[in-house]
Amino acid sequence: MKIKLNGNTAIVGDKKIELTNQESALLKSLLDNQGKTVSRQELLQDAWGYKSAGITRTVDVHVQRLRKKIGTNFIDTVY
Repeated sequence: MKIKLNGNTAIVGDKKIELTNQESALLKSLLDNQGKTVSRQELLQDAWGYKSAGITRTVDVHVQRLRKKIGTNFIDTVY
């Protein structure tokens, strides 16, 4: 199954899922880098525009919210 992003709506199969602006920006960044490992810092720069964020759990919280909305099998975490 694939994910399509249309504005602030993710389309998973035939299901439409409403996203916040930030969830949409994060999902776009993840889709743009599909198949690559992307660091938290890279996501903060790409999806939030932060140059340096120090220690933050913002990415983790938003990834958790995305997983609840679109399903757990679309985003892998690499430790």
